[in-house]
Amino acid sequence: MIAPEFFYSALIIMIGAFLCVLRVLFGPTVPDRVVGVDTLNTLIVAGMILLGAAYDRVIYIDIAIVYALLSYIGTLVIAKYLQGGLK
Repeated sequence: MIAPEFFYSALIIMIGAFLCVLRVLFGPTVPDRVVGVDTLNTLIVAGMILLGAAYDRVIYIDIAIVYALLSYIGTLVIAKYLQGGLK
């Protein structure tokens, strides 16, 4: 059974993720959608760390670190593409 603190924290993260999905779906411009996806990736990493802390498993935190690194690289590639294209 998960402690109530972890449950409420996960609930807040899920509400934030829902708002980010709305931004991705209804964002008026492409940069708005990119920011929504980047924020969603950050919330996913926070959820993985929360899950690792709740179940006392280090593997979730290791996976969250790798996912955060890949998300950061992906955001840089998208920003470079939107700035003027990849060469």
